[in-house]
Amino acid sequence: MGNGMKRDKELETLQKITNMQKDLLGSLYGDFFTGTGTTGSGSSAGSSPAGSAGSGVNPPPAGQTGAGPMGPGAGALDKDPVKDANEALKEAQALFAADANLKPKEEEKPKEPEEDPMEALDKLIGLTTIKADVKELTAFVKVQKARKEQGLKSVPVSLHLVFTGNPGTGKTTVARIIAQIYKQIGVLSKGQLIEVDRSGLVAGYVGQTALKTQEQIAKAKGGVLFIDEAYALAQKDDAFGQEAIDTILKAMEDNRDDFVVIVAGYTEPMRKFIESNPGLKSRFNKYIEFPDYNIDELQQIFEMNCKKYDYIVAEDVMRQVRALITARKIENIDNFANAREVRNLFEEIITNQARRIAGIENPTNEDMMTILMEDLKEDVEEVKVPEAGMEEACGEEAKEESETSDTSGSNETTAETTAETEE
Repeated sequence: MGNGMKRDKELETLQKITNMQKDLLGSLYGDFFTGTGTTGSGSSAGSSPAGSAGSGVNPPPAGQTGAGPMGPGAGALDKDPVKDANEALKEAQALFAADANLKPKEEEKPKEPEEDPMEALDKLIGLTTIKADVKELTAFVKVQKARKEQGLKSVPVSLHLVFTGNPGTGKTTVARIIAQIYKQIGVLSKGQLIEVDRSGLVAGYVGQTALKTQEQIAKAKGGVLFIDEAYALAQKDDAFGQEAIDTILKAMEDNRDDFVVIVAGYTEPMRKFIESNPGLKSRFNKYIEFPDYNIDELQQIFEMNCKKYDYIVAEDVMRQVRALITARKIENIDNFANAREVRNLFEEIITNQARRIAGIENPTNEDMMTILMEDLKEDVEEVKVPEAGMEEACGEEAKEESETSDTSGSNETTAETTAETEE
């Protein structure tokens, strides 16, 4: 059936429904006025508001002749308007359903299968001890849960964790994986990660902090509440921070079967934070230390970003990138941001590359994918790894490699020696 014919059919059906409604209303109001038309003042059906006898409330539908359905002497309806209206409605519904089926459905994008959290953990660069700690914790929790289900006594285990280490060492990523693992083994119902810091928990007035903290807790129930730089909540004479801590501790107690808290931050401040409060110390007894990445691992992170976003880096350019990473680590030996710093460097380089590509007429795919030495900006000519701190960051051989890469950038033997030293 063509669209025009189908639309005409729909309009015809709607007209039928309208006519049925007119018949139905006419019969109902005709009954009402006919039954009460002759009272008191001598008014009759012919002079009643329902109209003159034989006409009803509404004129008869087109094609209908003679008196209206409730005209004089009409004892019953010639047709059942309710039945006719229901039939017309069914016909219209069938037409509209057919019309909906004819509309092209939007193609549903197939959902990517969820990656097994343990596989995701294994794919992370470095973090060898972290992976072992997480697997050990998971195995213990899994067995204790199975013992409890079998009616055996289980050792109480705290699922709450303390992550310590410098920025950019993978704490948030591992926390997200742990949330998924906890869901997989059945100790959490949802497995989501809600990440907050002090600003997400503390309000400006007494009493409001508890409400703000409770909102975040509600979002995290069934999953993990991850509090970054948690020690910021325990500043001296800080009633607001203490209010947030007290609210979190109560939630940990009230929702112990389906709520996990992971606190994270620099190593020493986190230890002082946990030890400053007996409630925190009793609930957080599992620490996982995240070490800094070495130069090899940082280079792998840079290469991973290049692969993820379709960039190509020649070997000589990558050696210079490695020198840049090394220099940045030494310059910020106490506050190096690890993977975050590498990400920043990657973004700087691809921004420079985009600026260069913008000046090329009709660049090819290879042009847009390739990172050249000039994309490393002025640092290419000027980067020199400082001697101070060289041994602490990378070892004596790394110092030799950096100096060599500044002059020729082609000594592969030195690079291999450096890698061996870092391992």
